[in-house]
Amino acid sequence: MSNNYKMVAKTLFGFEELLAKELRNLGALNVTKGVRSVYFEGDKGFMYKANLSLRTALKILKPIKSFKVFNEKDLYNKVQSINWSEYLSAQNTFAVNASVNSKAFTHSHYVALKAKDAIVDKFREQEGVRPSIDLKHPDLRINVHIQEKECTISLDSSGTSLHQRGYRLATNMAPISEVLAAGMILMSGWDGQSDFFDPMCGSGTLAIEAAMIACNIPANINRREFGFEKWRDYDEELFEKITESCLNKTREFHYKIYASDSSAATLLKAKANAKNANLNEYITFDRKDFFNSEKPTEEKLHIVFNPPYDERLDVDIETFYKSIGDTLKQNYSNTDAWFITGNIEALKHVGLRPSKKIKLFNGKLESRLVKYEIYEGSKKAKYNK
Repeated sequence: MSNNYKMVAKTLFGFEELLAKELRNLGALNVTKGVRSVYFEGDKGFMYKANLSLRTALKILKPIKSFKVFNEKDLYNKVQSINWSEYLSAQNTFAVNASVNSKAFTHSHYVALKAKDAIVDKFREQEGVRPSIDLKHPDLRINVHIQEKECTISLDSSGTSLHQRGYRLATNMAPISEVLAAGMILMSGWDGQSDFFDPMCGSGTLAIEAAMIACNIPANINRREFGFEKWRDYDEELFEKITESCLNKTREFHYKIYASDSSAATLLKAKANAKNANLNEYITFDRKDFFNSEKPTEEKLHIVFNPPYDERLDVDIETFYKSIGDTLKQNYSNTDAWFITGNIEALKHVGLRPSKKIKLFNGKLESRLVKYEIYEGSKKAKYNK
């Protein structure tokens, strides 16, 4: 008999296709895309592998019960009818979070409280003692999702969000999420078969994620723990076996990753993060101003970067974006350059026509990931060869 069950991987808007592809490559079954989520099937070992390896997932949820709910009393009764002692003891701690998209239920915090009460009351009735709530480091994280009248109760196997890879201890004011960074690199089509450059590297996240992709290192190998490690059915031996098998699939990388920033203090943080990720040998850090820089290689170059946000810039936006375009055009021939910006208007000032423009969100900020192809000589010359 198959031990596979249904799971849900949560992701950022626009990354559903990337995540579905990652899941298929890992060996997931029945992969189907939702909105900011991908549904799939696998067994316990696969759940461990998904948490360890997926670059574009934020959470891996394991649904344990689905039912229809019409009002709060209904929700309370049905949550209470679940056999919670299978997953939790009165000595454990737990936390509930909820997401709702429904006319009958409009307040996710209230839904989470109702579900929490149902679980606590059931233990109190049955055993005279109740498990405690711990919002920061619970033994079990429970997820309640209500879509109109359909309610799904899941266990959160990841614990804290999977973008918290564990290598980034030093950050700047607005560091890019590790999942967003990895997704941008995958979306840019970079596969480790050319040199890579981040000219505004901040805390080094894009360069580190690029190195992990190039070497096929599991995305979350540096995390201290996953939610499933506190589950009652946790199989430590199986997890160690899965981790070892994932590490056996790493590969050599024969190109270079360059990262630079104009701030010395910022570069120190980036270097510390790369060292935490055990990847400092793969990344060449350099203090320089992109606008006075030369291409670091004669070969084809792949650039991905995240220009600083407007609120962090004390420069004129128009000039800043025009300088990006001018620098690429003048100093970076034979380059594919990608960057993300939340200032969609500012793109007009780059002075180059993007060959791709993809809608993404950086936090809550609607953004565009754009691609500029910089040819050797003029574009016309390329086609007349």
